[in-house]
Amino acid sequence: MKDISLWAEAEWIAAIAVVVLIVFLAIGGKIATQRDPEFAGHPKGLYMLFFAEMWERFSYYGMRAILIFYLTQHWLFSDGKSNLIYGAYTSLVYITPVLGGWLADRYLGQRKAVLFGGLLLAAGHTLMAVEGTGGQSDPTINVFWAALAFIIVGSGFLKANISVMVGQLYSMTDTRRDGAYTIFYMGINVGAAIGTILVAYLGQTLGWGFGFGLAGIGMLAGLIVFVLGKASLKGAGEAPQPLAKGKEMGLYGVGFAAVAVIWALVQYQDVIQSLLAISGVALLGYVLFESFKLEKEPRERMFAILFLISLNPLFWGLFEQAGGSMNLFTDRFVDRAGVPAGIFQSINPIYIILMAPVFAGLWQWLGKQGREPSAPAKFGLALAQMGLANLVLVWGAEAYGIAAMTPVILVFAYYFFATTAELCLSPVGLSAMNRLAPKHLASLIMGAWFYMTAVGNFVAGKIGEATGGHDGAMTKQGLLDVYELFGWISIGAAVVVLVIAPLVKKWMHLDTLKDEEPAPAE
Repeated sequence: MKDISLWAEAEWIAAIAVVVLIVFLAIGGKIATQRDPEFAGHPKGLYMLFFAEMWERFSYYGMRAILIFYLTQHWLFSDGKSNLIYGAYTSLVYITPVLGGWLADRYLGQRKAVLFGGLLLAAGHTLMAVEGTGGQSDPTINVFWAALAFIIVGSGFLKANISVMVGQLYSMTDTRRDGAYTIFYMGINVGAAIGTILVAYLGQTLGWGFGFGLAGIGMLAGLIVFVLGKASLKGAGEAPQPLAKGKEMGLYGVGFAAVAVIWALVQYQDVIQSLLAISGVALLGYVLFESFKLEKEPRERMFAILFLISLNPLFWGLFEQAGGSMNLFTDRFVDRAGVPAGIFQSINPIYIILMAPVFAGLWQWLGKQGREPSAPAKFGLALAQMGLANLVLVWGAEAYGIAAMTPVILVFAYYFFATTAELCLSPVGLSAMNRLAPKHLASLIMGAWFYMTAVGNFVAGKIGEATGGHDGAMTKQGLLDVYELFGWISIGAAVVVLVIAPLVKKWMHLDTLKDEEPAPAE
């Protein structure tokens, strides 16, 4: 039986969660009811999407903070295998937006796709609360695989499409676009920070079901905000043409069929690796095929998109160690004064909340002086900082002593550089995809962005598996050796990207970028 003091603390945690929920719902309601079409210099729809994505990220990152521990401590997988499962899961979360984006572009529209995805996510997080007795022989593990499948497919319908809807609130030449995506990115990380702290605490103290159950409640809150904020979207995300009821239901049936396929697929990580390779070649081939149908300038913009997308596997392969091998490292080899290891996953989103306004202001200030780095140059800076994050952790841990517990300040330093790297790449990439892609390919390109992020997440699983050595059990020296190798690889790649950046910037043709002309009325 759990210690009574833990239950008392849990009551406080639950009370905090309820207060946070009420406060954010009240803020969302106040913005939605104001007559002015804008709030704080941006369309009100941006803040509705901000709140909806915030609660979706609350659930996703809360669950992510304790997933690796759930795999190693409850289902009793080895360290190496757990990292591989974690990487396979997160990679599928980012590959399914290709399906969700295509269905939204052609048939459903982004708004209905997001709503359907949210319902699947709520079901998945609810199933995660079903623990069983644990161990791989427990038949309840099939419920666990089903929960992952619902979350994966739900993310596919929601993730790319809600990002596209942000862009639809602005014209192509609106200078507020990058700032809007930075605000949106802050919403992601407010949810991630709150979710990580609350879910990790409950999951690692009272029990897994409590943590995962709270993540499910967060997802339901996101759905409520999204439904209530429909009017503020001003038609953004609606279907390209009305759908017959039967056809629409058929498309939702495709989503449920995808859940069944993913349920089987997520259990076989080697198959996922082959799938990523084959479908990746097919996707890039299709994008190139579509590119050569375009005129010179939009075609070269597509080449710039492909270049930026190609950098995702290396960056996210390193960054996504956070929820896998870095989480285990913090749990076992860091002097954390009794704080549950999962809570340290909140450092990154908290840093983003603090630094995102600084970066947004910095880009605006440099832009007014004509000195803002181009998108590809920012990607190069991101890779350099991610490599530095790895090396700072390695050098500090080795200087302090392999046999000694690593000071917690090095964990904060690692996440600091990883966060500044993320701010140079992720919101910039989201904005670039939406800005440079032809309108008829907007969600597909956003899906391709998340697809290559999926490849990066699978690479993260393979890197995490390597930290487990030959027997699957992670050692401190083994992790540091792997981190040092990839730290230098990332810095080397950064140098190459910075050299090529001026050419890629020319391909973007920013000086002639403009909104597409509306189709003539019949």
